[in-house]
Amino acid sequence: MNFDFTEEQTMIRETVKRFMREKYDFDTRQAIIASEAGWSPDIWQQLAEMGLMGAAFPEAFDGFGGTAADIMVLMEEFGEGLLIEPFFPTVILAGQILREVGDEQARALIGKIIAGEAIMALAHDEPKARGVINHVETTAKANGDGFVLSGHKAVALGAPLAHHIIVSARTNGNDQSTEGISLFLVDPAQDGVSIHAYPTIDGMRAGDIHLDQLRVNKSALLGPQDQALAIIETVIDRAITAMSAEAAGLCRKMSDLTRDYCRQREQFGTPISKFQVLQHQMVDMFIHTEEMSSMAYMAAMNHDTPSRDTRRAAAAAKVQLGKSVKYVGETAVQLHGGMGITEEMAIGHYFMHGTMMENLLGDSGFHLRRYQAAVA
Repeated sequence: MNFDFTEEQTMIRETVKRFMREKYDFDTRQAIIASEAGWSPDIWQQLAEMGLMGAAFPEAFDGFGGTAADIMVLMEEFGEGLLIEPFFPTVILAGQILREVGDEQARALIGKIIAGEAIMALAHDEPKARGVINHVETTAKANGDGFVLSGHKAVALGAPLAHHIIVSARTNGNDQSTEGISLFLVDPAQDGVSIHAYPTIDGMRAGDIHLDQLRVNKSALLGPQDQALAIIETVIDRAITAMSAEAAGLCRKMSDLTRDYCRQREQFGTPISKFQVLQHQMVDMFIHTEEMSSMAYMAAMNHDTPSRDTRRAAAAAKVQLGKSVKYVGETAVQLHGGMGITEEMAIGHYFMHGTMMENLLGDSGFHLRRYQAAVA
């Protein structure tokens, strides 16, 4: 089994790493978060001009890659740099839904994403779902030549910034049925859509979406009616794989920051990095980081060579994500002392982003049960 990255993937990694180092340091990120917009359209356009949006889509969609390994390279570096721009909701969630749908409308929107002209969000999770993918209470009732949507979607990343929102709604069955879920393309400015926008604990923008008798044309339907669950499951597994790579980069950066801090901080005239008990903790941080990286690699390889293990690998990676970001983040903050939770120190912001990731797309407990079901 070949674990080496291609020459193109290595070049992309080096390009992203250099960009994040030179154009996206911690102070720049904090200034962006504090701005009225809460993100940087200029940074977004630069990412597009470097071809990074296109790297997440295959050549069939005018992209430059599209494999899970290509996405992994990007997300690892974005994890280390703590990217705040809506790459994950636009490219990894909504963009991959469009990739799976693959029709003319989806291709046109993918082209806009690659060019940096469109920001999108996926509104699937609901207040009572607790990670269960087929739990959809939002309804879409046929009405003339279209549908009427009603319901409530929770924590839709990127929704306050989005030009288009992909909404899952039930066109048939009860709220737990595996059949009867459909996908719709919604204009957030349309009457019948209201978004309660807020920043997440890690500084990103999200929103709760309320649909009140929203009327859409039949052309708003994405993919086959009643058959969207398989698409959503595929994209969520792909998103978890991407998130796992981001978590690996996040853990690596937290370990590096903690090691450097412990070398500089002195107690009794000695750098605290010399204290054996702290050395043991830093070794454990390194182990957790390597475990996270290994699980991300495994999940990516399973997606690039689809098999019955794909879902199991994604679930296992999400369980490891919960363990690794919790241990590495808590230990990093502890070794930084009281300064670790101040706004001025980067380490606390990395920990908050890790905490947010652990709760996105189902927490560790949910995915442990999902893993057990996959191997039963």
